[in-house]
Amino acid sequence: MDKHPSHSVKPDSFVAACSECGTASSKRQYVRLRNRDTCEHCLLESRKHVGGLGNEPYEMFVESLAEALDLRERETGLHSKRVATHTLLLAAHHYQRENDLREVYWGSLLHDIGKIGVPDTILLKAGQLTDHEWLIMQEHPRNGHHILQKLPFLSMAANVVLCHEERFDGSGYPAGLKGEEIPLAARLFAVIDTLDAMTFDRPYRKALPFDTAKEEILRMAGSQFDPLAVETFLLEEPALREMVAMEFPPAI
Repeated sequence: MDKHPSHSVKPDSFVAACSECGTASSKRQYVRLRNRDTCEHCLLESRKHVGGLGNEPYEMFVESLAEALDLRERETGLHSKRVATHTLLLAAHHYQRENDLREVYWGSLLHDIGKIGVPDTILLKAGQLTDHEWLIMQEHPRNGHHILQKLPFLSMAANVVLCHEERFDGSGYPAGLKGEEIPLAARLFAVIDTLDAMTFDRPYRKALPFDTAKEEILRMAGSQFDPLAVETFLLEEPALREMVAMEFPPAI
């Protein structure tokens, strides 16, 4: 059986500090790379630079907003920043302009901003949604697009938000777009979002091994996922495996 790192919280007295920023907290996730312990935050920051992104005040504000959205939905760790950063890794194979890569990052980071308008009784419901509740949930991409389209410099990001729940075979929502009707950035995001959903703990199940998620992504190429996006995912497999290896601070 494939082994997967435990995501259970350990006491602060057993924390190994991050070699990059020096933090030591049972509330952060860490990975050991090249004999150094690196926290999730520092690993993601190092990977943002592929798109020329830095730490400008506006970027930091939007990342804080995304983290607040994650807290509301009880996501694992820095979910939005993880999927945004790793969509950026894939996008760097297809986009050359820094402005385009920046918008891919913003759109991926704020993909669920439209859920601000979804009531907690629906968003946090443990059981299956009713047909009426599902219709409300399916409006969140349009709601998010409505928020971002008011900012002209985020037009590409707004389209990522609008299309991030579409499927390559046309079975997604909100518009049932198919194939290349879906923006490439949204097609790349769909693969990364599924990887993250499967390989990090969720309220309804424990995290699955990377290879299980990879097998599912390969199986769904051509239906749920764009085969080109899946090919790009395979090119970045080593970096993505490092992120999945994240765990809460190991005992020392």
